[in-house]
Amino acid sequence: MWTQSVLKRPVSFRNIRAKTTLLILFLLTATTFTSYIITIRIMNNHIADKVIRTAESLGRSIAPSAGFLIGAQDLLGLDYMVYQIRKTNPDIKSIGILGPRRDIIVHSEIKERGRKMEPAGGEVLRKSEDGTSVRKISGAPGSLIEIESPIVFMNKNLGSVVLSVDWSVLLTAQGEARRKVIGLFAVILALGAISSILLSSSLTKPIKELSSGVEDLKRGKMSKPLRIFSGDELGRLTASFNEMSGLITTQRDRLAQNAQELEEAYVSTVRVVAAAIDARDSYTLGHSTRVSDLAVALAKEIGLSGQELEDIEIACLFHDVGKIKIPDSILHKKGWLDSAEWKEMQRHPEYGAEILDKAPSLRRFVPAVRHHHEWYDGSGYPDGLTREKIPRAAAIISLADAYDAMTSDRPYRTAMTKEQALDTIREFSGKQFSPELSPIFLGIVEKSG
Repeated sequence: MWTQSVLKRPVSFRNIRAKTTLLILFLLTATTFTSYIITIRIMNNHIADKVIRTAESLGRSIAPSAGFLIGAQDLLGLDYMVYQIRKTNPDIKSIGILGPRRDIIVHSEIKERGRKMEPAGGEVLRKSEDGTSVRKISGAPGSLIEIESPIVFMNKNLGSVVLSVDWSVLLTAQGEARRKVIGLFAVILALGAISSILLSSSLTKPIKELSSGVEDLKRGKMSKPLRIFSGDELGRLTASFNEMSGLITTQRDRLAQNAQELEEAYVSTVRVVAAAIDARDSYTLGHSTRVSDLAVALAKEIGLSGQELEDIEIACLFHDVGKIKIPDSILHKKGWLDSAEWKEMQRHPEYGAEILDKAPSLRRFVPAVRHHHEWYDGSGYPDGLTREKIPRAAAIISLADAYDAMTSDRPYRTAMTKEQALDTIREFSGKQFSPELSPIFLGIVEKSG
């Protein structure tokens, strides 16, 4: 009986090994295929969402300026704005400004002007509450998307902004990444099959490592290569996985760079919009840019950097966007405003916050824009915030905005001298301005000569 038992053990071992090998192969194949599908889907969804949101923000940022220029019947200014935006955004195929009846007022393609643009067919990708819609162009699936944002000015519908954005560049990058990922996954499966047949008994630890790596890759947490336990096929399998994850990371970074380039184009558009806002009043021409330079210098002096510094720069360009809704009779009045007019003028930070709140990508600038006229002692507007309750970005912009306003000519007074403006800031430090930021700002201006 004992001899028969010994003779039967190898057969049992071989059966268990075969079953284990098949099970490991099945799990490896399923995990690899699932991770591939999830990785590609996450990558594609992330890219698509980023591009669509950026394009939506671009359309919404154009609409207020277009509304103002249409209201002012400034077709030359409207044409110039469309030209500049098209020039600074190479992925935009065309830009059109439509009237209420969808007649083309201005278009980046001159031959399109004057004709009526029918609503594009195709799949609707997104439609926002403010009326902004995003859809794929029928007849060119996957290559173009169209973003249409309503132009509303002074509660009047003046038409819409229509952008056609090139989608093919990102699709090409996605296709290239998929082809390379498929090849690498095929290598992983081949090495996995060989390793499971030869060394099935020692696969437990490496498989756990690979499973953990797939999970990290799926969640975007691949910060270091997986451990290689041996120099055999399984070790090479792990090395191939590391190579694959490195490739995916490289492709993800490259796609992120494309998204960054779109973001930079969006910032250029913001600068154009800010210039259009300032140009509405000859007394404030260039005001937003000067405020931005002063605020960035102060932010750097107190140690801010990176995204926080960039956000302050863009918030400065937007800080007076609410003046679009202020009537010309108030904005251009020669002399002091009466109480009703001053009350309306004080609402421009609220108007600006409302405009920015309509675009998700611009909402991070709302606190700085809404509160840049708050006073340190609580006597500012619109919410009467005090001390540390005032956002730091708003307190920085407040100093830069006040200094540039004091040293610029306005309809109701002539500009102060540099020394008079600095004395005023000293006088109101701790009242209107932050007592911590005021001395630093004074030092920056004095050093600038």
